[in-house]
Amino acid sequence: MTIFNNTETAFKLKSDSELERAYFLFKMIQNQPMVRIGTAVTNFALKAHLPVEGLIRSTVFDHFCGGVTEDDCLPNIDKMYTKGNVYSVLDYSVEGKEAEESFDDALNKIVRIIQFSDEKESIPYAVFKPTGFGRFALYQKLSEKKELSDDEKSEWARVLNRFHTVCKLAVEKDVPLLIDAEESWMQDAADDLIEELMELYNKDKAIVFNTLQMYRHDRMDYLRALYQRAHQKGYHIGMKVVRGAYMEKERERAEEKGYASPICKDKEATDENYNEAVHFMMEHKNMAIFAGTHNEESSYLLMNLAKEYSIKPTDKRMWFGQLYGMSDHISFNLAKEGYNVAKYVPFGPVRDVMPYLIRRAEENTSVAGQTSRELNLIKIERKRRKL
Repeated sequence: MTIFNNTETAFKLKSDSELERAYFLFKMIQNQPMVRIGTAVTNFALKAHLPVEGLIRSTVFDHFCGGVTEDDCLPNIDKMYTKGNVYSVLDYSVEGKEAEESFDDALNKIVRIIQFSDEKESIPYAVFKPTGFGRFALYQKLSEKKELSDDEKSEWARVLNRFHTVCKLAVEKDVPLLIDAEESWMQDAADDLIEELMELYNKDKAIVFNTLQMYRHDRMDYLRALYQRAHQKGYHIGMKVVRGAYMEKERERAEEKGYASPICKDKEATDENYNEAVHFMMEHKNMAIFAGTHNEESSYLLMNLAKEYSIKPTDKRMWFGQLYGMSDHISFNLAKEGYNVAKYVPFGPVRDVMPYLIRRAEENTSVAGQTSRELNLIKIERKRRKL
């Protein structure tokens, strides 16, 4: 079964010039020193307020992001949905803000996106990061089981309030919420909170979704234990399953602080872990899976398991997800076969979205084979179009 080799379907939404831009970008990304230099130069240029936003916008930003605002993204979202049967998840990708005002802004953004999703069939989920609603250090302190000060307790109460606000609205509008995972040293607090939210809001079906980063070797144990608790208490589990996005950072911190790295020993172990999670979720009832993957084998596995357990491709408890600007050969070919597929469409001001974009570039260079696969398919399509 090789449905992912159809480049005509994969790139049918790309004009010749967009295909050429993709070719140029992936050639650049394949070059590790170039990514490092480009990252350093871009960071410097933005900090020095040099006029580079236009250049960034016309190259890397427009390829990997839907736009600066939600409305900016709509033409891209509509095009993917009407011409490719691919849905979109609007991802406000502004990172590292620490002020209460920013958290309230993020809350308003997510509320707006839930209302947006309620009105537009093409946007089936809303998504946010725990640190969009509260300070990283606060989650870290709770994860380390340290006592909060009175001020911090009030601050945490505001964080909880933001979470409950979006969850109540999500239930009311019937729009499921994907809550992203972050670094391991703050994740316990996020996991505990999201589990409480699942118990409260996932009575009839999965509305609140946590995220499992399967490059962590402890995540299967966590999933099994969570399933037991949910089974006893009678609520549904929603899980986005991904490989993970902070590998370098995780390893560096573990070495620096002198503890065992939470990351699997190699790519193969991560792949096995990922596939085991997919297996487990498909075997057990009352679980909904959003499989965030750019891996063809994992995609085939999920398709085969769906057949084995008589789960229809259109069953809303099973979604495939890829990032905008990447793995179109998986997204559009899966959609053509009738599966639920959503692209993560990041948006936000160019300057604020740069940490996200830099992580994407670094991730692509560190995943051996990912970029060369993209490049190879683009080359085949260029040849087919006689470019």
